Amino acid sequence: MNKASFAAIGIQEDLAARLSEFGITEPSPVQEQTIPLLLEGRDVLAASQTGTGKTLAYLLPLLQGINPDSKSVQKLVLAPTQELAMQILREAERYGAHRGIRAMGLIGGAAIKRQIDKLREHPHLVVGTPGRIRELIGLRKLKMHEVSTIILDEADQMFQLSGAGEVTKIVSSALRTRQLVMLSATIGPETRLLANREMKNPAEVGIDPEMMTAASLEHHYVVCEERNKIDMLRRVIRHYKPERAIVFVNATDDIAEVTAKLNHLGLPAAALYGDADKVTRANVLTRFRDGKLKVLVASDVAARGLDIENLTLVVSFDPAFDSEHYVHRAGRTGRMGKRGLSVTIVTEQQTFIMRKFARELDIQLDERAMAFGKALAEGERSDLGGGGGNARRESVAPRGGIAARTGKPQVRTSAAGTAAGGTGGDAPAGQPGAAAGGSGVTARREQHRPGVSAGTRSAAGPGGKARSQAERDKNRKNKGAPKWLKNKTPRGDGQ
Repeated sequence: MNKASFAAIGIQEDLAARLSEFGITEPSPVQEQTIPLLLEGRDVLAASQTGTGKTLAYLLPLLQGINPDSKSVQKLVLAPTQELAMQILREAERYGAHRGIRAMGLIGGAAIKRQIDKLREHPHLVVGTPGRIRELIGLRKLKMHEVSTIILDEADQMFQLSGAGEVTKIVSSALRTRQLVMLSATIGPETRLLANREMKNPAEVGIDPEMMTAASLEHHYVVCEERNKIDMLRRVIRHYKPERAIVFVNATDDIAEVTAKLNHLGLPAAALYGDADKVTRANVLTRFRDGKLKVLVASDVAARGLDIENLTLVVSFDPAFDSEHYVHRAGRTGRMGKRGLSVTIVTEQQTFIMRKFARELDIQLDERAMAFGKALAEGERSDLGGGGGNARRESVAPRGGIAARTGKPQVRTSAAGTAAGGTGGDAPAGQPGAAAGGSGVTARREQHRPGVSAGTRSAAGPGGKARSQAERDKNRKNKGAPKWLKNKTPRGDGQ
């Protein structure tokens, strides 16, 4: 079956030629279905997985419908975050500049006086966040009487972050004859309510509506103890060797700590905060896109809607709050049919969340164990055989973890003790097996034995040398780290 061309679905020759310059020669399914409807002037409600080309699905018809000789704002695009708005603006400039189309970004965090001055240059297309757009409409600096199309990108997230009230007021400020288009990976009740109230006979576009994530995505999770999560994050990044990766952290207060520890481990990282000023956020993203940073550590809000080229790995340092947040995290990679990987780090007690996401999203969400420099699936782990495989399994999961779930007995032999203590390479930093030298199995058993105090465990080994060795290891690990990080008590140590 021959795929449609851009010309066949109504895109004019100059825009199609511009697309081919950037390697885009055929429309994606969402573009193939949405573009003809928008060119007809229909109101559209489109649901499609993140990374399927929704931006160009509405941007190409917008650019084609703009009259560059006019001196009024003709098209408006609303986005939930500053980063997504600036991303859309860059795409509009890339494909519209040769037509003489002036596009402008209006986002919060930027100087409003400068934005008012730039509005006097008569932009044809405005891209912005709801709060700032609403403010400028209220000041009568942004005129809506000639706006013929309003686009709500990532509509569900916009309602969550800005509230339905702001968006409704913006839509109501335009003429009733305007065209309204809403696009999102998920269509929630608020989006549906606004569509029913404001749209005229809308056309609905659903690309694999039952498939919430792209088919080119793989979904894995790894299990470790809470205190070993940074080490597990390091192992995941080192193993997959991505050109760049995004790490999602649930608590904003933890972002700085994770970033500092990654830098200390030799992985160039920077933090992206949702409440950081525009310049700081722009600088971090520029460095990340340019390859000067390997890892971007961010919250869900900060990274919402980011489109980073050649992003092959997304890691959830903490599991997503719910399946919808998981969809948006995973959607940062595997875009436009390219392969991508989403890895979540969980404790033994959090594995039920992975089963829940797999069931709700109807995806294959597989467990992996980081062992011998590889990410091993269940069958591959059982093929390792002997004490070495079990010793490594114990190093990446709590006692009763992987082996208990598979029903396979844990073998504790002298070989396991050697792997945990003698080599110093199979147990994560800070485990008794790594510090105690010759008695790795004994130290590990002491660690899990109820009633054994931290001081008793630290004194394990002949002559009580384990404590001094552990202190030397800690000082060596923290060399060069900031003072606040050296003095911070690790979570989950029980001390």
